[in-house]
Amino acid sequence: MAEVKVTMEVGNDGVAIITISNPPVNALALPILAGLKEKYTEAMRRDDVKAIVLTGKGGRFSGGFDINVFQTVHKTGDRSRLPDVSVDLVCNTIEDAKKPSVAAVEGLALGGGLELAMGCHARIAAPKAQLGLPELTLGVMPGFGGTQRLPRLLGLSKAVEMMLLSKPIMSEEGKKLGLIDDVVSSEELLKVARKWALAIAERRKPWIRSLYRTDKLGSLSEARDILKMARQQAKQTAPNMPQHQACLDVIEEGIIHGGYNGVLKEAEDFKELVLSDTSKGLVHVFFAQRTTSKIPNVTDIGLKPRPIKKVAVIGGGLMGSGIATALILSNIYVVLKEINSEYLLKGIKAIEANVQGLITRKKLAKDKGEKSLTMLKGVLDYSEFKDVDMVIEAVIENVSLKQTIFREIEKACPAHCILASNTSTIDLNIVGEKTSSQDRIVGAHFFSPAHVMPLLEIVRTEKTSAQVILDLMTVGKTIKKVPVVVGNCTGFAVNRTFFPYNQGAHILVHLGVDVFRIDELISNFGLPMGPFQLQDLAGYGVAMAVGKQFATAFPDRTFQSPLVDLLIKNGRNGKNNGKGYYLYEKGSKPQPDFSVLPIIEESRRLTKIMPGGKPLSVTDQEIVEMILFPVVNEACRVLDEGVVVRASDLDVASVLGMSFPSYRGGIVFWADLVGANHIYTSLKKWSEVYGNFYKPSRFLEERATKGIPLSAPASTSSASRSRL
Repeated sequence: MAEVKVTMEVGNDGVAIITISNPPVNALALPILAGLKEKYTEAMRRDDVKAIVLTGKGGRFSGGFDINVFQTVHKTGDRSRLPDVSVDLVCNTIEDAKKPSVAAVEGLALGGGLELAMGCHARIAAPKAQLGLPELTLGVMPGFGGTQRLPRLLGLSKAVEMMLLSKPIMSEEGKKLGLIDDVVSSEELLKVARKWALAIAERRKPWIRSLYRTDKLGSLSEARDILKMARQQAKQTAPNMPQHQACLDVIEEGIIHGGYNGVLKEAEDFKELVLSDTSKGLVHVFFAQRTTSKIPNVTDIGLKPRPIKKVAVIGGGLMGSGIATALILSNIYVVLKEINSEYLLKGIKAIEANVQGLITRKKLAKDKGEKSLTMLKGVLDYSEFKDVDMVIEAVIENVSLKQTIFREIEKACPAHCILASNTSTIDLNIVGEKTSSQDRIVGAHFFSPAHVMPLLEIVRTEKTSAQVILDLMTVGKTIKKVPVVVGNCTGFAVNRTFFPYNQGAHILVHLGVDVFRIDELISNFGLPMGPFQLQDLAGYGVAMAVGKQFATAFPDRTFQSPLVDLLIKNGRNGKNNGKGYYLYEKGSKPQPDFSVLPIIEESRRLTKIMPGGKPLSVTDQEIVEMILFPVVNEACRVLDEGVVVRASDLDVASVLGMSFPSYRGGIVFWADLVGANHIYTSLKKWSEVYGNFYKPSRFLEERATKGIPLSAPASTSSASRSRL
């Protein structure tokens, strides 16, 4: 492994080149920070050093502070493990030194990397170098003086935007705005930086300590207006996240009381944010996402992924067209099969619309979009399937139809071809029951819209080969998805875990709780929308089909609600026809449709579960818990049965597949923060009043009574071996 070190070379010109080396991105690990202090101290002491150039090895300046340190702090609760970089290194050692420093930036300077560069007295960059302060995405804020120096170099408005949105800029824009002093070719970078450093030392160029500049901050009243607007915006876009407001407070402190006071407040507030639940959740998801690609007996046995160049997609509906879009955008040839030319044309038009939508939203260059459409071919039979590497079946959730298709594709495709199904609930053993190629059958479960949503659930049966799983994981990464490998059961990991979500919401409505109150509280908790608006969006046909699958698989804990049936009889189909629990008009936000209330009343009369016929009196917190604790309970069963490799995989899947708020760390992580004991006692109490739906699982009971975190690895039971 490459050595983690800081080196110094002094040239005949009197310039010391100090180089950070910690591949791949030169992260500022603790030994690197100590090395920087040591080399700077030496450079100041040596008479043959007139000036310093700070750079990174291997074409990258630095990707920022090593966030493994955050993980250590989260586990120990010990803030003293955070180094004093801001004052000791950036202010005292670099910026206030008696010899000037110039940062030579190539590739990227992000987070602490950019903050080090801003502590230097000038910045020279190579073309297309990425500059940014993305710390808020980890629940903290810039902690090495970035909240103070970026506004002074860029101007307040742009600096606030870069920090709050974690939005990087390129070195070319940085030069226009004053963050970068010059952009030169990579070959010239060190030469120009050396000359610039000497010019500062010899007073031929200005010696600028950015912490003390005020010329770009504008008047106090202008600054206050900008910060006030940013605060209101952050309240709307990040209501449950403390780091945005804390960052703005620290910026304001520096504007009113000077940059150095701002740095002191930043260092203190940064340490508090590191220990917040938000930072714990976001850092957990960051690491958990990287761990999903480690699958025992698949990624650790020396297999190499096979190339997947051509994929057939069967079915051009919402899911099929989305999957095909994702594939062609990553240069994979797609054969789209439909049963007649009308459906085929509709599918192709949907793919064209997906691509056009990305172009319109500036997420895709026009020429790249047009090129991707040439990778698509529509067909009505299997003649084009003779050389495909993979087939993805994406037809409606109908068992016999899927079985027929799998029998047909087994005959039509080459022997190496992967046979995948995009089913969201049906057991794969049943789908492939009538084939003799069980080792090639796998679930490729995308989430809607498939070309946008980042999760790909890879479902393996007991017979799926390791090679097939590895190949599909590789395809997932190629098409920019996060693949999570799960075991085979009804609903797999994500839909299985979240099936009680809608059920719990329906139980509450039938206990007399207002449907719009439920949606608002779940949105406030951090999900993009509540369960009823989500049902409107997905369409009631999906709700009915999925509901039937779960009722068959888990009859002991299913609540049979007549509500969706009644809505359909009333001529409602959610967003599809503009009328559901909400009214949908083009160009305006969905509005609660109060004419739905009599239908809900009728449903309540039919189920008769209100205690004493009176609506339940319940707090806001209890509503959220009565919907989400059953989800945690099902997650416990999923963990107990070994449907996922590790608890953190379920966290990633809940964030990327169900939009569970990432700052809460995913469903299992959040449950551990709430505490297994509180969840267990609440469910037990409700199950005594409202029945089996709330009955705590054996796994939850065991963990709660023994005080073991839900996320701790399961003991190897026969169940956990059977799935994976």
